[in-house]
Amino acid sequence: MSDDTITATESERWRDPSLPVDERVAALMSGMTLTEKLAQLGSYWPKNLVEEGEFGDVAPLESEMSEQGQSFEAAAAEGLGHLTRVFGSVPVDPEEGVANLRRYQRHLRENTRLGIPAIAHEESLTGFTTLGATVYPTATAWGATFSPELVERMASAIGDDLRSVGVQQSLSPLLDVVRDYRWGRVEECIGEDPYLVGMLGTAYVRGLEKAGIIATLKHFAGYSASRAGRNHAPVPMGRREMADVILPPFEMAVRLGGVRSVMNSYTDVDGEPVATSTELLTKVLRDQWGFDGTVVSDYWSINFVHTMHRVGEDVAAAGAATLRAGLDVELPETSAYRAIARLVESGELDERLVDRSLERVLRQKADLGMLDPGWKPPAKDGPIDLDSPRNREIARELAEKSVVLLANDGVLPVRSAPARIALLGPSATEPRTMLGCYSFPNHVMSRLGDEGTGIPVPTIADAIRSEFPDAELRVVKGVEISGGDTGGIPEAVEAARNADLAIVTVGDLAGLFGRGTSGEACDAIDLRLPGHQSEFLSAILDTGTPTVLVVVSGRPYALGDYAERAAAIVQAFLPGSEGAAALSGVLSGRVTPSGKLPVGVPSHHGGQPGTYLAPILGRFSKGVSNLDPTPLYPFGHGISYTTFEYSDLSLSASAVEATGALTVSAVIRNTGDVAGEEVVQLYLSDEYAQVARPVRQLTGFTRVALAPGEAARVSFELSADLTSFTGVDYRRIVEPGSFRVWVAASSEDLRLEGTFAVTGDLRIVEGERVMVAPATVSPL
Repeated sequence: MSDDTITATESERWRDPSLPVDERVAALMSGMTLTEKLAQLGSYWPKNLVEEGEFGDVAPLESEMSEQGQSFEAAAAEGLGHLTRVFGSVPVDPEEGVANLRRYQRHLRENTRLGIPAIAHEESLTGFTTLGATVYPTATAWGATFSPELVERMASAIGDDLRSVGVQQSLSPLLDVVRDYRWGRVEECIGEDPYLVGMLGTAYVRGLEKAGIIATLKHFAGYSASRAGRNHAPVPMGRREMADVILPPFEMAVRLGGVRSVMNSYTDVDGEPVATSTELLTKVLRDQWGFDGTVVSDYWSINFVHTMHRVGEDVAAAGAATLRAGLDVELPETSAYRAIARLVESGELDERLVDRSLERVLRQKADLGMLDPGWKPPAKDGPIDLDSPRNREIARELAEKSVVLLANDGVLPVRSAPARIALLGPSATEPRTMLGCYSFPNHVMSRLGDEGTGIPVPTIADAIRSEFPDAELRVVKGVEISGGDTGGIPEAVEAARNADLAIVTVGDLAGLFGRGTSGEACDAIDLRLPGHQSEFLSAILDTGTPTVLVVVSGRPYALGDYAERAAAIVQAFLPGSEGAAALSGVLSGRVTPSGKLPVGVPSHHGGQPGTYLAPILGRFSKGVSNLDPTPLYPFGHGISYTTFEYSDLSLSASAVEATGALTVSAVIRNTGDVAGEEVVQLYLSDEYAQVARPVRQLTGFTRVALAPGEAARVSFELSADLTSFTGVDYRRIVEPGSFRVWVAASSEDLRLEGTFAVTGDLRIVEGERVMVAPATVSPL
């Protein structure tokens, strides 16, 4: 028996589930050939599921990066690490997808020497991205809920659906912090505040992981801060912004969420491709935070090191550089990691680096039971319902809690329907405007020329008819989402003039790679409404008919030209398959709005970059600049059909040590006549520090549900760790000094204010730290 063959005894050891994982993995690795090792670090995208020519340009440069039509049998001859999107690439029903996946796994079990199955991964940014699955609201809508509990429940349901068809890993959630609203992938982001992103992102991780699915954080790190908001553009970011804004959500999900996978960012930061960054992928992620899972490549990002960053002279050099940095698995196909075999054989690349990544992959497979004898994909037999009543209920609750009422002069709620309603605008009759870029209808079906949705997705027109059955409803599109002409505007104007109430729907139709107005590679030159929608909206407002503006979009658009003339403004961030009913419920008052903005709404279309996390120099200074970046509606803003009174602020201490904590509490009372939920927000400001700090920053939040007249005391446990920041020498510190704290309804609606001091010596924060301000709600 040759040296590259595992002995019978060794075989029994690594297949024995009663042995410690370390022993099993070591036994397996000891007999693997180099090609078998590298195969476990690769992946295969089964394009033989697709009719020739249908796969199309699923990603830029796809034809250059792909395995050029290599068959599954050839790609998997020595084994395989991952299977890429067996369900999510083309329309297949769940049962067909299960059969396909079982066929691939059976081949790996029966026709490779080691018989190790592959990890099957899929996308789930708005739910399981496959035909017939529930489409939940986009991540920005999650952010608007300010509800980690609800996000965790959604992720758990998604995880159950993934597991039911035999999938082990999801390439979600996305923890990029919004830095420029023009970026097309804003809709995939939770918001512009790292604490909010970290709390909801970690909740999503918990939901998936509790369901037995490997969650994958992306895009680590800096992707959302690309220059000019262009996809894949360079990131000119300093170390302090990276440490204090971009990295905290990832750290929270690693330390508190137990995430098992991380995906690298496509970008280069200060000239260094993240895919080759030992600092980020090993020193920060593993050495500092203790992450022990796998780092997977964003699709073709290893090849991009060579072709786009031009750091490696060929794909083998690119693969070697990423492996050295700590990137373990090449997705969605294998080319670079296959090519590095010659570098190992020549001695240019140490095989121990291959073994380092291999051990991580095999440990994960052992934990999933995939090294056990007789393993089979744990998929259901028979009919599979991926759009179940449970899913729909969660999607409905998320959509309802995510709708943000920005302004209202009293026209809402419409409790008794007007006799004549004009429902106008391009979002009124197109169901796909409710859905995000990574929903299956917009991500795959539209690319194949299918304008359907695969599941029931009511339009706003459907929902308004149902909500106001006695009203005379006239529906006029007026203009397209983008492009087209203005020929339909006169009809819309005439409909508005003859109506008692006009409801104008504007916003986005998400797509992929320039096919939409929002989504991956659908970046915006400025923040005007797309196409002719601004001209259309102005014409309707000029009629003088009371007008409710409903914005259904993936990014915030500049609304300063319309705020004074609209009777009410409602914002929904691509609210999913139950979104239209949620919107109509808010309009009628059946749903009391409780969403809060996870991003600001700009006043003018050129106000970029936009974030409330600015030091004083980032805010308007009269006489210093003639440009005012103040948003029309700030981060955290959102009004209700009831009112909330804040009172009785209490701080448990006026001073704390650098290792201490204090409690900040206040009484919140519903002073209106309807039940409602308020998102109570805690903001912190460092009065003076050794570097410029944000004027204020979110440090805690919680939702409080109150009946009319009811009150509760909301308390936040505020650790001195939450005052920490990256100092002048790039070390995280808790610096003694004076701090201001607010219990607030938004980042600008500051209801109660207090002060405290951190005393003692400056403290260097190393290792784990308190990252959350837990909130408790005590009814009075």
